[in-house]
Amino acid sequence: MDSSKQETNQKKASKTMAKKETEEFQFVVYNTMTQQKEVFKPKTPGKVRMYVCGVTAYDFSHLGHARAAVSFDVLYRYLKHLGYEVTYVRNFTDVDDKIIRRANETGEDPISLGDRYCKEYNIDMSDLQCLSPTHEPRVSDHMEQIKDMYLHIINKDFGYVVDGDVFFAVDKFPNYGKLSGQKLENNRAGERVAVDSRKRNPSDFALWKAATPGEPSWDSPWGPGRPGWHIECSAMSAHYLSFKFDIHGGGLDLIFPHHENEIAQSCAACEESDVSYWLHNGHVTNNNEEMSKSLGNFFTIRQITERYHPLALRYFLINAHYRSPLNYSVVQLEGASDAIFYIYQSLKDCQDALLQLQEEIPNDGKPAQTTPDAKECISKLCNEFQVKMSDDLSTSLILTGAFLEALKLVNNLLTMLKKKQQKQQRLLVIQSLKEIGKEVKKVLDVLGLQPPCSYNEVLLQLKEKALTRAGLVEDDVIRLINERAEVRRNKDFLKSDQMRAHLQAKGIALMDVGTETIWRPCVPVQQESEVVPSEGQKVPPKPETA
Repeated sequence: MDSSKQETNQKKASKTMAKKETEEFQFVVYNTMTQQKEVFKPKTPGKVRMYVCGVTAYDFSHLGHARAAVSFDVLYRYLKHLGYEVTYVRNFTDVDDKIIRRANETGEDPISLGDRYCKEYNIDMSDLQCLSPTHEPRVSDHMEQIKDMYLHIINKDFGYVVDGDVFFAVDKFPNYGKLSGQKLENNRAGERVAVDSRKRNPSDFALWKAATPGEPSWDSPWGPGRPGWHIECSAMSAHYLSFKFDIHGGGLDLIFPHHENEIAQSCAACEESDVSYWLHNGHVTNNNEEMSKSLGNFFTIRQITERYHPLALRYFLINAHYRSPLNYSVVQLEGASDAIFYIYQSLKDCQDALLQLQEEIPNDGKPAQTTPDAKECISKLCNEFQVKMSDDLSTSLILTGAFLEALKLVNNLLTMLKKKQQKQQRLLVIQSLKEIGKEVKKVLDVLGLQPPCSYNEVLLQLKEKALTRAGLVEDDVIRLINERAEVRRNKDFLKSDQMRAHLQAKGIALMDVGTETIWRPCVPVQQESEVVPSEGQKVPPKPETA
């Protein structure tokens, strides 16, 4: 066979294999509308349009907001990883009863207060390494689009005006309840829906609220007022994505009444309105009890990141399947912090070794040769990542298994480099380190766990957070290390062990490496037995230490 035919056959075989892999790893998501997993197929090949309900900007964002943001950020990153061009819209509600009440309490302008907390939210999102959406529309900037949708709804007899208020007539929409399965009478139970005797049906909900003294208002054909809660997402999703788009997401609590009402409004305004997939993330509990302000077990993102690194919080959030309930506990955060320290320390050691050995790595453009163990490890890591992510974003299963095996092999290879080896074997070890490190970083990048700074910097930040939790500064730890060294010289090993245990109880692990003692953060020992994972949530294994 001549070389040109052979090359043609190889290309055909490559295309066949690529097609087979695509079919084998079809991306599947759980659609709340159908209550089953479905193969993801965008309306326009190669392009994805996604809308996610954002926050009501009246206070610092809490852990529930963080979970929703991180869950859909992982989806956004994965879709981009698959090669899709993604238009991602996440709104801000900056006109709302809660904002008005808070503004009246503080004496601020409601729009200014909303603007302030929108900015604070984006600071939190940056800390959590959530990519910025393509668009972040605010209600106050889209009044014309909202009023235009009202006109369509009223003109089609789905809405009616009473004393300057506009209500949606749910009786006119026979498919009401198809997302949630809720009955019409349950709509009155919505937190922001008040029963009003002027309604034709108690389940009718407000589209437009007539102006009241002391509240911001905008002119409309029905008189001055402001939008109801639900209409904003219908109007803004249609404006940026059209009435037909691929994914609509949000928290589980938004299924009813918010998303149910969105469907009714959008379909009333445009009969062809259609969202292909409805995705919802699960609730967050605190020590297996539902989080609420009244119980005093409610935490803002800032309260948590004062003591734990934002990347530890992100790891914690994706260490459970996005649809499962997520139980917040200090133990889980300690475990997450310990796990990412191990990840970054392993990658730092790998990076440092490769920098020192750079001259030994050939730069001939040929594919890197690796050890059989490394080849198998890389193959398993790539395969497991693809399989688990394509199965409705099973992130918790990715952070164990092949991923941890890859880190363990990195550390084993680093140990091998310290031993005398033949030149060819040494080169295989060096190239194996490089290739495994590359694949591990790809996984971290899609999960949003690749730090924005050097590994050395993020490790120092993690140590600072551990010291904060322990109520210590590094000088305290150095002093105790020196005191313990003196105790060991005096052969008082019982006291030496007691000193080590005292620090370990505070989350500081001492490691004796030759004649030197170093420290790193660890899970406080008295908490290790208290771990109660959520369903689908993995407890990270205790990393090996030197």
